[in-house]
Amino acid sequence: MSDPTGERTEETTGPRAAIASARRVVVKIGSSSLTGPDGHLDVDALRGVVGVLAARQAAGGQVVLVTSGAVSAGIGPLGLGTRPRDLATMQAAASVGQGQLVRRYQEEFAAYGLQIGQILLTAEDTVRRSRYRNAQRSLERLLALGVVPLINENDAVTTDELKFGDNDRLAALVSHLVRADALVLLTDVDGLHDAPPSRPGARRIPLVTDLEDVAGVEVTARGSAVGTGGMVTKLESVRIATGAGVPAVLTLAAHAADALAGGDVGTFFAATGPRTSARRLWIAHAARTEGRLHVDDGAARAVLGGRASLLPAGVTRVEGDFDAGDPVELVAPDGTVFARGLVAFDASDLPALLGRSTYALRDELGEGYDRVVVHRDDLVLGR
Repeated sequence: MSDPTGERTEETTGPRAAIASARRVVVKIGSSSLTGPDGHLDVDALRGVVGVLAARQAAGGQVVLVTSGAVSAGIGPLGLGTRPRDLATMQAAASVGQGQLVRRYQEEFAAYGLQIGQILLTAEDTVRRSRYRNAQRSLERLLALGVVPLINENDAVTTDELKFGDNDRLAALVSHLVRADALVLLTDVDGLHDAPPSRPGARRIPLVTDLEDVAGVEVTARGSAVGTGGMVTKLESVRIATGAGVPAVLTLAAHAADALAGGDVGTFFAATGPRTSARRLWIAHAARTEGRLHVDDGAARAVLGGRASLLPAGVTRVEGDFDAGDPVELVAPDGTVFARGLVAFDASDLPALLGRSTYALRDELGEGYDRVVVHRDDLVLGR
């Protein structure tokens, strides 16, 4: 299966071969796996994961590491007894802890002759075209140079309105941004179980080919005291990844080597959908919508047909306060949210345009007001 460094020692077959043979892998490690009982950063745990990833890189693979732990790394230095709950203190802990976390990663990867490149992301970076493409270019260039990208949500400046919610979801989105071949989620639980793992008799589910098959499994909503995610968020990230063509593994951080070698650890989730546009995936899952556009039946049918943009003539009502370029939801006459996309106008400009054809708007208001409200290239169907 594998030796302690993660090197493969025998040929892997079956569904998990997709992990063993993956050229580019996104690996996410959670706070609970990097934090000791005293609340400080667990350097030995970090060192162990770095060794596994360095071996993968040395074998010709490419690794992108999405790491939690910035807030946890700041708890000890700031003298805090537990993870802070208020936003300002959490941001302060992240600011102090981020430097320590990166320094440790630099030291450990340097022992293997590897450089790291830190990238901090917020949700804004995923829905604004210029930021989205810049992040994509930066990551691709780092990988081409043999650098290990080190990604975290920008906790030091982000707010509740801009957060991805947790690094599990961020890792799934990044796996599409970099066109990864596999996603590995490292946590403090060895995969999905048929009942809460603490319950006597709970059994690990080794393989999931369709998430609908485990829809009835009881999972907890929160993770550990030092993390923000639980099994619910991990399954959401798995759904994002596998639904767009990326297989995933969820397992203990201590099993990272075996997981990357395709071993029978944790839970393997098979890809269930075809590869999709990374941009469309990010619009669908990364963006927090800022408002709603209510449309008539004709506009809803046209958009759902998959070939039409949303025109001013089809919009009947506007909700929310948004700027051009913000993500919004599209609502059918029966109240169903059937799509989301990036709006081309400010909310304050739209009321004067509603129900009017682009020809009439051009004649009365001139160039610029005759464009579509949401272009089909910026639309994603489904809630």
